[in-house]
Amino acid sequence: MPNNIPLSSAEFRAKVFAFDAKMKEFVPAPPSIVRNDVAAIQALFQQNVVPSYGRFDIVLSYGTGSYVYDVTGKRYLDLGGGIAVTALGHAHPAITEALVEQSRRLVHVSNFYYHEPQGRLAEALVKNIGPGKCFFGNSGVEANEGLFKLARKFGHDEGRFELITTTNSFHGRTLAGISATGQDKVKKGFEPLVPGFRQVPYNDLAAMRDALSPATAAILIEGVQGEGGVTPASMDYLLGLRRLCDERKLLLLMDAVQDGHFRTGCFQSFQRILEGVPGGGGFLPDGLSMAKSLGAGFPMGAFWVRAPYADLLSAGTHGTTYGGSPLGCAVALKVLEVIHRERLAANARQMGDFLKNGFQKLAQKYPAALESVRGLGLMLGLQLAAKIPNLPGPADKTQSVKFANLLHAAGLLAIPAGAQILRLLPPLNLRQAEAEEGLSIFESVLQKVC
Repeated sequence: MPNNIPLSSAEFRAKVFAFDAKMKEFVPAPPSIVRNDVAAIQALFQQNVVPSYGRFDIVLSYGTGSYVYDVTGKRYLDLGGGIAVTALGHAHPAITEALVEQSRRLVHVSNFYYHEPQGRLAEALVKNIGPGKCFFGNSGVEANEGLFKLARKFGHDEGRFELITTTNSFHGRTLAGISATGQDKVKKGFEPLVPGFRQVPYNDLAAMRDALSPATAAILIEGVQGEGGVTPASMDYLLGLRRLCDERKLLLLMDAVQDGHFRTGCFQSFQRILEGVPGGGGFLPDGLSMAKSLGAGFPMGAFWVRAPYADLLSAGTHGTTYGGSPLGCAVALKVLEVIHRERLAANARQMGDFLKNGFQKLAQKYPAALESVRGLGLMLGLQLAAKIPNLPGPADKTQSVKFANLLHAAGLLAIPAGAQILRLLPPLNLRQAEAEEGLSIFESVLQKVC
């Protein structure tokens, strides 16, 4: 992997100008006919789309870099990043070029056949994680389903089938995904749940050890809990879990759907958390799920399995129609190429530290509204105060939703995580001027509510 030496200011400005020039080629302004179609587009959703999302009152039209525009022409700084998906921002020319070039050659073939992009992508992911093999699907929850099946297959001959996960975790919205998830709100109305999943407190090694039973086959955690509030695992927790799994002959699995792909400043969050820690350099989970930034907007998921267990899912035990297509793999390879070439892992650290320090100062200045900041790299959680005075909005909405609405009105997108936390998951190529703009907009909202 190339080293993560920061670009000089001159080099960075040159890349910015080149990027903006390419944006103009690929992202034309929307035609005027769509500028005032807010009500009409919302009506299409209300009449034809299953209402399973609580949508904000925004109708987006197009994007460029770290910004999106609604159909009225209003611009928003997107610090939500499609929930950690748009790793290179919106309408990145390299992704467009990869899509066009590969679509002229081969869009899709069945997984009954070989093709070069899937092999090359698997090789690249293995090099970034460790010896093992990859399986490609279409989403994060599919990747987690693969890990669930891996655990079942691993423990089957001994009658072991149970996975221990953690409270406040999030592992997707299939029946098995919500059964694995440690949040009651996603389970309500879907009982009975899939058997074989239990939850214990996060970052509590003793609780995990006490929860093990003769039926336990694997432990599944997030390196940084995302939807559960942006809480990183401690280094002692990770190392302790590895020892525990080795002692009890269990699989240690990690859901890296949101916190992976350089978001924390390393390819995977465990690499950042254990950086420089004695014994941390040799740490590896036994399986790891990926998605979101993997395709930077193209729907892709994958899971990696460590070498001793990489052949457990043999021919006929797992499959997918669309996963690992030539088109998707070509895009994912291009995303990796851009991240390495432009040293975006280093940028994620630098901009993450800049934002974190900026928000910590705002927390000190406005403690009645912003309590604390946590996270790694460009995965930050903003903990709101318990009861913010003068916070407008419907009584049935959480503080995080109410605050997000105020940010939207001011021109910034952020993602609620629970009732009291806002997530920031911006593009890995976020510029300092954009980070400064985000801090300024956030402070303007804090001033209003304080």
